[in-house]
Amino acid sequence: LNKHLASSKEWFPHELVPWSRGRDFEPGGSWCPDDADLGGAVLDGAARSALYVNLLTEDNLPYYFNDIDRVFGTTDTYRYWTRRWTAEEGRHSIAIRDYLTVSRAIDPWELERSRMVQVTGADTPKPASPQHGFCYLAIQELATRVSHLNTGKVLGDAAGYNVMARVAFDENLHFMFYRDMVGACLEADPSATVVALEQVVREFQMPGLGIPGFDRHAQAIARAGIYDLVNHHDRIVQPLVHNAWRIAELTGLDDAAERARDALFAQVERLGRLANRMARR
Repeated sequence: LNKHLASSKEWFPHELVPWSRGRDFEPGGSWCPDDADLGGAVLDGAARSALYVNLLTEDNLPYYFNDIDRVFGTTDTYRYWTRRWTAEEGRHSIAIRDYLTVSRAIDPWELERSRMVQVTGADTPKPASPQHGFCYLAIQELATRVSHLNTGKVLGDAAGYNVMARVAFDENLHFMFYRDMVGACLEADPSATVVALEQVVREFQMPGLGIPGFDRHAQAIARAGIYDLVNHHDRIVQPLVHNAWRIAELTGLDDAAERARDALFAQVERLGRLANRMARR
């Protein structure tokens, strides 16, 4: 926690949003792609899908907080972390939503209706233990960092890139917190942590499944290379399992954990084969 607090920097969404692009919306109006003002850039469908999914994922924050608060416990340090993390994640949705509103990059009526569906549905991962939660969040935060940064790169709008890059910077700090927590779990209880990690990698899904049209948008995002299986294997799962956490070097595992480690390595290899096949296509 102290490492995170020392690394994080105060920032303000209102300083990044290009407010001069804003104008009033007519009640009950409609939107078309030509309404967008992106500093001369023209968005394709994949970029709009990424903005839509990224923001609605951030919007489901109340239920992420609920799960983290439930699973990690209520000692002073965990309580402070959970609330600090929630405050920082809330700032992400503020910044992205304000940028999308003034730039009219995507349909604001569809976005709000989808937010209502997403938050009302409260569809989130449900970690079974602290180890499951830490492993999932380490992977998910790094994946979110990659997705936000790649989204910023395809916008073609300097203001939009700055918003997404600033959010991605925060997500990287969150990733490092959870990465280090997994490392601590591997020291304290390596067998239970390896068993949890294998299950998380095998069953991993991004937290946006409750978003209307999620599968269609995820496919568009993958086809554009913003976040796909290549990213998931090459930049997230493989380096975490083999480099950050050095699972192959662990000793003293019980029989269940040894089986889980073998299954974990097999799963990482399978993801690599699928990623290579996708890259060739």
